[in-house]
Amino acid sequence: MQDSKTLPATRDRLNAFLDQREVPVAHAATGPLAGLTLGVKDIFDVEGYVSGWGNPDKFAEGKVAAATAPAVQKLLDAGARFIGKTQTEELAFSMIGQNVHFPHPVNTRAPDRITGGSSSGSAAAVAGGLADIGTGSDTGGSVRAPASFCGLIGLRTTHGAISLQGTMPLAPSFDTFGWFASDAQTYETVGAVLLGDAVSPALSGRPRLLGISELDELVSGPREAKAYGRMVRAVGEALGPVKAAKPPPFAIDELYWATRRLQAHEAWAAHGAWISVKGRRIGQAIYDRFAFGKTVTAQDVVQDTQLREAFRVALGDLLGDDGVLVLPTVPCAAPKSDSTPEELGAFRERAIRQLMWSGLSGFPQISLPLGTVEDAPFGISLLGPEGSDMALIRLGRRILKAAEK
Repeated sequence: MQDSKTLPATRDRLNAFLDQREVPVAHAATGPLAGLTLGVKDIFDVEGYVSGWGNPDKFAEGKVAAATAPAVQKLLDAGARFIGKTQTEELAFSMIGQNVHFPHPVNTRAPDRITGGSSSGSAAAVAGGLADIGTGSDTGGSVRAPASFCGLIGLRTTHGAISLQGTMPLAPSFDTFGWFASDAQTYETVGAVLLGDAVSPALSGRPRLLGISELDELVSGPREAKAYGRMVRAVGEALGPVKAAKPPPFAIDELYWATRRLQAHEAWAAHGAWISVKGRRIGQAIYDRFAFGKTVTAQDVVQDTQLREAFRVALGDLLGDDGVLVLPTVPCAAPKSDSTPEELGAFRERAIRQLMWSGLSGFPQISLPLGTVEDAPFGISLLGPEGSDMALIRLGRRILKAAEK
């Protein structure tokens, strides 16, 4: 790294930013994001920096990036000012946010609870007011879950809508680019920079709002159900009633296992050889998650891919051009930071069953900071048709604005 000053110590209070030497990163002096600060998850290349992917061995072996990831470069070209690389869960394969190699990021909206991962540092930085924008990635929920936990807006974009060049792959057929912001105006402005301004006419007015009871019932208990009910009513007051819909004809558990197997298979293909080198420093839970991919057979992949495509078609038919699925982002507010591994594992298994609908289909989903449980943030989501990203952002803005009144 270049010889330069270290990151200001005041930013260490949330363990959000990595302790790297500062390297000048150029940004446009004017543009729609001028005056806004940007934290970049440490799986995206930034010129002059090493991407460590949340692992000390990866960082030690890494090379200084010669170019910035195109998605991040778009933000810089729009005027955003880069202020540092943010912490990520190890190899981005966790939704908890407790990397064994680093002090855990602090969730300022609920200090005794986790930030969520794997985009933990970006979520902590934005929630704590250290950055206006934080980039993240969402493979299985790594933008949506931290957004719900930290009281932020977080979109899992349509798969393939934003370039992932210059980005660590995890499970490429699931990987997407995302970002965090605290306010809807900033979120929409970033969306327009990355996605363009176009909004589907079918969703620009009064969309057809749908609810699926099997997803609603995955909330963790009575308090969560009550809070979710309040959020659904708030959505209804802003956009119209949420009507019960018949779900696609697949058992949630078979969708869950297809998700788990396909993600793990792709993750092992991407990183298995590196992980398998003797002496690697890698957390046991992360290793086990990758190693599950070794057990996935070619027949599993064929069958699960067929199931995935049938699900995508069925969900697409349900949504049509104007349908929006309303669902809990995750089952509950963020788990407590001192939760046992067993408790965190149980949460994760339940959460995947809600988060997987966007990942399997490739359709966009936005989490909105509309509720609380025990004074901790609890998000609600809108899932729309392929390419409806900007429409979802603007619908979210309408909901949040109405809720403020």
